[in-house]
Amino acid sequence: MSRRQPDAETFESATVSPNGTVDSGSPAASVPRRHYRRRILRALGVVAVLPLLTLGVHYVLYARAHESTDDAFIDGHIVGMSPKVASYVARVYVDDNTHVKAGDLLVELDPRDFEARLAQARANLAATTQQHRAAFLNARIVERTAGASVQQAEAAVATAERQVDGARSRVEQARAQVVSAGAEATRAAADVRRYENLLKYGAVSHQERDNAVATTDKAAADLDAAQKAQQAVADTLRQQEAQLAQERARLASAQAAPDQIAQSRAQADQLAAQTVQYEAAVHQAELDLSYTKLYAPESGRVTRKSVEPGAYVQVGQTLFSIVPDRVWVVANFKETQLRHMRPGQPVTVRVDAYPDRVFQGHVDSIQAGSGARFSLLPPENATGNYVKVVQRVPVKIVIDEAADPQHVFGPGMSVVPEVRVR
Repeated sequence: MSRRQPDAETFESATVSPNGTVDSGSPAASVPRRHYRRRILRALGVVAVLPLLTLGVHYVLYARAHESTDDAFIDGHIVGMSPKVASYVARVYVDDNTHVKAGDLLVELDPRDFEARLAQARANLAATTQQHRAAFLNARIVERTAGASVQQAEAAVATAERQVDGARSRVEQARAQVVSAGAEATRAAADVRRYENLLKYGAVSHQERDNAVATTDKAAADLDAAQKAQQAVADTLRQQEAQLAQERARLASAQAAPDQIAQSRAQADQLAAQTVQYEAAVHQAELDLSYTKLYAPESGRVTRKSVEPGAYVQVGQTLFSIVPDRVWVVANFKETQLRHMRPGQPVTVRVDAYPDRVFQGHVDSIQAGSGARFSLLPPENATGNYVKVVQRVPVKIVIDEAADPQHVFGPGMSVVPEVRVR
């Protein structure tokens, strides 16, 4: 037989003993326990729902203010170290995963061949410099003496011309004297013949015939002397004409002084150009010698080292790579997540390699285009059947914290960034 529960009136009529206990024998002993249980369950339900409701509201508000993705990786510039000259490796100062600072000496090549080339280039430069200096001084001398040479040559030509004119006059006088002496000799010879004929008939005396013969001999002697004088004057004229031709040649040479000056200047300019050329050769040799030492272009860690002392390296051959300390995160967000994302917004970054550490950063930039558009084979949506797919856009996130030796970052490591967009 079931026990009957008291109703509300019975509960209200229940009495309590003075010591605070309910008298079980009284009507109050039938207090409705179900009513107690309902109140307790309702209170427990409210207590349980309030935290869940609070967590739910907080999650909704947090999700609306943040965007996250697991399609994110660390990226950075990978600097490949290559020699600019071919030579044997003398020393290697680094090893794999060694941290170097900007300006540290990493590799040293054999410099002896380049030192010899530099010495030869410097010797060529010194010789050409001396030749250029001599040619420059010669050009200045030619310029200074050119004007005086022309004046002297003109004066010498004028003197020679006057001498030639005088010699020609003397030649004409000698020629006239020869003609006169020849005529006198002819006349004297004719007189001798006439006196010989007259002497046969006794018309003249022997003394007159002898006087005529003497006159003939004198005329012949005068003619011979005039002819010799003419010959001497003619020889003198030829000498004077030769001297005139020589002075005219000197004048022509002196008048050609501008050409000589131009030639001397051209020679000096040519040597100046050779000097510049050898200066460039010396500079190139100095550069080649400096290329035998490879320095770190920036701070970072050495990776993929493939060089050892004694190896012969070629120009452009990658010896190792340097991963700089400054890296960033490339997060491929869905295009639907970019509505409120802007550069400068704060970001929390969790690296899979260090799950116990959270790094702070900010959005640096958003790529102008999806990753698929810049792939090797971009999609062509104008062909075939089209299925819309949500695209992903790379977002560059810069980590604000300085490099920590205890937490090494490297390109390709997986991260999970969370951007606060509101």
